[in-house]
Amino acid sequence: MAELTVAAGLARGLMELAESKGANRKALAERSGIDLAELQDQDNRVPFAKYVALMRAGKELCNDPALALHYGETNDMSEISVVGLIGYASETMMEAFVQLNRYGRLVIEFDGGPDRFRIASDSKGTWVIDARQNPNDFTELTESTFARLIAGPRRFGVTQLAKAVHVTHAAPAYRDEYERIYGAPVTFESHWNAVLIDESWITHRIQLQPRYVFGILSEHADALLKELESSKSTRGRVESLLMPILHKGDVSMESIAGKLGLSRQTLFRKLKAEGVTFEKVLDELRHKLALHYLSGKKVSVNETAFLVGFSEPAAFSRAFKRWTGASPRTMRGATIENRQAGP
Repeated sequence: MAELTVAAGLARGLMELAESKGANRKALAERSGIDLAELQDQDNRVPFAKYVALMRAGKELCNDPALALHYGETNDMSEISVVGLIGYASETMMEAFVQLNRYGRLVIEFDGGPDRFRIASDSKGTWVIDARQNPNDFTELTESTFARLIAGPRRFGVTQLAKAVHVTHAAPAYRDEYERIYGAPVTFESHWNAVLIDESWITHRIQLQPRYVFGILSEHADALLKELESSKSTRGRVESLLMPILHKGDVSMESIAGKLGLSRQTLFRKLKAEGVTFEKVLDELRHKLALHYLSGKKVSVNETAFLVGFSEPAAFSRAFKRWTGASPRTMRGATIENRQAGP
């Protein structure tokens, strides 16, 4: 199973909160194993296990056992992920919820099916259910998620979303903080993690951003989601290992299999199951990168040949003609002429 990850923005926000409460940033980084440079771009990914370590180090170092609750209560999702911005551009609460389910993995990946949340109704009303498979392995995620789900909408006029909250874990010593933040009675050691919501808020209008912004943000989120999903495939993992070493020429299937901790035969089977071969992945990656390099004006044909792993420009030219039907020099010249001509 591929390693789960969280958005760097989520980890950075947690670190900043813990630091504001007295924790030392360097100590937090050392205890969690997180490189602070990784947090500069909020769309970077951080291993889930490091986020868990950061949460628990933060609770100890700032002496706040309810840190996860406080993080969900105070943190604005729009500051840590494009998913929060999409929520602000949604027309209604229900649309924001749909988009949260659609793009939620960009914030934090989870064990379970494609959708983390589902809605169900019973005699008591409508429930929002967190469908993680092993929630009690990291109860802090339940705490912060429900705090953000309930407290977040208060920023755009939803005074009280929750009517009741159920969680599967046992009550902690700081259980009073649950009801203060959730504003609703909490049942511990329940059979599910769920929030009974006030249905009158489902159609509450949000749209704090112009509607056209929704499309722009969704396009960016779709690209990030595609990139994340690709990184989970064997092909995506092979490509990520090939890209930094293409120019070195050491791109054998055996060397990449070794980096993945697999035998050559196992890598072959995994790629075959995805409908590709190692040779096809390598060839298509070279094709894609060659087009990228030649679309600019600063990289020559010979330099491009080197960067994509060809020791001889002639061999690169033959491959490029096979890919596109044109020579690389023709392609590069046409690109430069088009740029000089302008719109």
